[in-house]
Amino acid sequence: MSQVDFLNAAFPDPVDPPEDFDPASPARFFNRELSWIAFNWRVLEEASNPRVPLLERVRFLSISAANLDEFYTVRVAGLRELKRAGNVTPAADGLTPEEQLKLINEDARKLMAAQQETLGRLRRELEAAQIFILDRGGLTEADRVFLDDYFLSNVFPVLSPLAIDPAHPFPFIPNTGFCLALKLGRNADGLKRSALLPVPQQIARFIPLPTEGVAHRFLPLEELLLDQLSALFPGYRAVTHTEFRVLRDSDMEVEEEAEDLVREFEVALKRRRRGEVVRLKLSAGAAPELRALIMNELEVGEDEMIEVDGLLGIADLAELVLDARRDLQWPSFTPRVPERVQDHDGDIFAAIRQKDMLLHHPYETFDMVVRFLEQAARDPNVLAIKQTLYRTSRDSPIVAALCEAAEAGKSVTAFVELKARFDEAANIRQSRRLERAGAHVVYGFIHYKTHAKISAVVRREGERLVTYTHFGTGNYHPITARIYTDLSLFTCDPALGRDAVRVFNYLSGYAEPERLENLAISPLTQKERLLELIAAEAEHARAGRPAAIWAKMNAVIEPDVIDALYAAGQAGVKISLVIRGICGLRPGIRGLSENIRVKSIVGRFLEHSRIVCFGAGQGVPSPQARVFISSADWMGRNLLRRVETLVEIMNPTVKRQIVEQIMAANLHDAAQSWVLDGNGNYARAVSATAAMTDRPPFNCHRFFMENPSLSGRGSAGAQDVPELAHSPD
Repeated sequence: MSQVDFLNAAFPDPVDPPEDFDPASPARFFNRELSWIAFNWRVLEEASNPRVPLLERVRFLSISAANLDEFYTVRVAGLRELKRAGNVTPAADGLTPEEQLKLINEDARKLMAAQQETLGRLRRELEAAQIFILDRGGLTEADRVFLDDYFLSNVFPVLSPLAIDPAHPFPFIPNTGFCLALKLGRNADGLKRSALLPVPQQIARFIPLPTEGVAHRFLPLEELLLDQLSALFPGYRAVTHTEFRVLRDSDMEVEEEAEDLVREFEVALKRRRRGEVVRLKLSAGAAPELRALIMNELEVGEDEMIEVDGLLGIADLAELVLDARRDLQWPSFTPRVPERVQDHDGDIFAAIRQKDMLLHHPYETFDMVVRFLEQAARDPNVLAIKQTLYRTSRDSPIVAALCEAAEAGKSVTAFVELKARFDEAANIRQSRRLERAGAHVVYGFIHYKTHAKISAVVRREGERLVTYTHFGTGNYHPITARIYTDLSLFTCDPALGRDAVRVFNYLSGYAEPERLENLAISPLTQKERLLELIAAEAEHARAGRPAAIWAKMNAVIEPDVIDALYAAGQAGVKISLVIRGICGLRPGIRGLSENIRVKSIVGRFLEHSRIVCFGAGQGVPSPQARVFISSADWMGRNLLRRVETLVEIMNPTVKRQIVEQIMAANLHDAAQSWVLDGNGNYARAVSATAAMTDRPPFNCHRFFMENPSLSGRGSAGAQDVPELAHSPD
């Protein structure tokens, strides 16, 4: 079976809808929040996947816990506020905030129980691999001698034991705060008192203990604190104790008419720490008086509290992914430097002048994006640099290059998004640094987030100015670029350069561009362009021409887009969607979506690129297909409340790379794929190829690690795409 035959034959048989199903009702959509929890279930499932190395499974468990924490501090917090305000407006799927919260609570409690069960299994496997998580009852005398010194030197100075009585009211516990609640008895006269002992987040959660041989032994920090209570509360003994962890509302509100946006965000960040409690996790078996004390002081009801029989703060397990045990992690992988750049002795501008170049991260190194800006900073012929920054690293080489360029006298304009959730403080620091270097710093719109990923370098070449432009699907963040799959398009196409400058002028001067030659942008034209392209594909189907849509992104929930896809599918368009996370579309239902299939890939790398391909009357794949990359998912916020880009790919080699290599491999993947059905259930994909042969299921991440991208090839030229149906796992 050839690659194309496999892709075209892979549509599952449609299923009949439920008897009372109305395709015009809100039931045609899946709930956004429940779809997100379903995604986090898939993440957790990878922690039990035997094909995944042991410590990577520990990492997946940690990620699932961190994801759930953020979900509660943002999404659940917002629904909770709507419920409290008496809002009964239903979501697109017809559920009110109160109904959503009930279903979320049920599913999330099952998920947290499953996390503990998974941890139990992983601990047994870790022990077999000589990695032990101990409790204080398992300490040896030698351990205690070591821990006494460790406690006094590394822990005691940062602890703040807190009595609770009329003179010492219950303290404020910040978001993600982890505490021990204690009932203490005085040895001399039996006097009892309550106390809190916050577990400091500035210290590693798991303390490595001395060991011999290959074993690794760890003691959780809270176990050390319980073992050292006599040093913290001399003359007292612990009558009973419990552990608890707090999650607070972390959504931010900013005054619309703030005169100083930076200062307003600094104030809002302080408010975030003090948001209302949205989830209290309490260790199971807590003494009733301690349980009541904590819930009363934090003003938490039974629905907002969950008892955990196991480890609190599972996200901290990421600390156990040990550098010393690389044998229990993914095999090391070094991203490639594109051959074309090497052919030009590292000169990025010369490589781009040869023709457009698309890099597929992390398989091709993100260092090329950094080098693009570093070379621009040092090139005397570069006059100006314009750059968007949504998320970046603390010691960002991107920001360093922009500062170097500004200090060298070049015109540098940085568009910094202060509203990038949980990166606001970092972005404020970066903006201050850029301003000190002499760059112009623009914060964009109050009402919209600037989520577009654009970099433009204006260079004098002879008698003319040439604009070199980078469009990305992911952030300018060198650290996340090692694990996120994203695309970087480098071009000196004049039309794309002019479009990029028009977008920058829109951000800095609020002047809506009158005409864009290639780009569509949110919030102005991107949704309209997408709907037009989907409708045009439906017309091709109705006219009897080949009609197909391939798309890949993180989320699809925008109702108008989903309805347009339903209509196109009903017209005969074959629609294949690779949606990593949230999906509000019901695929495979007869009469509604029998021509639509949806899959999710969860594996070694986090799928993050946004791609959409339209057959344009010739089907997909074909040289005539229209191919786009974007910074936007198909969500209301991306299409209506953010500045985003949709870039059409015109270069034939880049188009072929996206369609025949990237999208085909994603659609062909079975090793890491989950297939969504019309009832909202995800099932692991079964490889048609593996069913017919003895070959293991195709793994797209492995494929990309082993095969260079087409447009990055150098003097060797763009060779034929390897046959996916016969690629080894």
